[in-house]
Amino acid sequence: MSEHRKQTFIGLVAAIMVIGMTMPVAQARQVTETLVGDMERGERLYRQRCMACHALDANRAGPSHRGVFGREAGAVDGYRYSGALRDSGIIWTAETLDSWLSNPTGLVPGTSMGVRTRNAQDRADIISYLESLSPAEPD
Repeated sequence: MSEHRKQTFIGLVAAIMVIGMTMPVAQARQVTETLVGDMERGERLYRQRCMACHALDANRAGPSHRGVFGREAGAVDGYRYSGALRDSGIIWTAETLDSWLSNPTGLVPGTSMGVRTRNAQDRADIISYLESLSPAEPD
């Protein structure tokens, strides 16, 4: 095999490896973004997983969640947030909540929340429930 063909072959193998390593991440994002949340299931999951630290209308170990959609992270009155979350500039949307629930410390290093929801459908369901408790966007 000529030197040129070897280099071409090595380059092709390297490209295939890079594509193969990044494809699962791209596919995972696409799946998460296209999931439809089940609000009723989300309410059950919220009660099972989130209410140990959170409540809808009162601050506990974590801040209250009613009206979270459209709210700036770190903005619930009377709750003491980490400086990292308070200064993050995040506005809670379906996308930011999905990232947060997936990996809070990855989204905001230095935050005090460390609980993850690894299952994309569970996140979509919880987000759907939280969205149902937020005021509708003004027309």
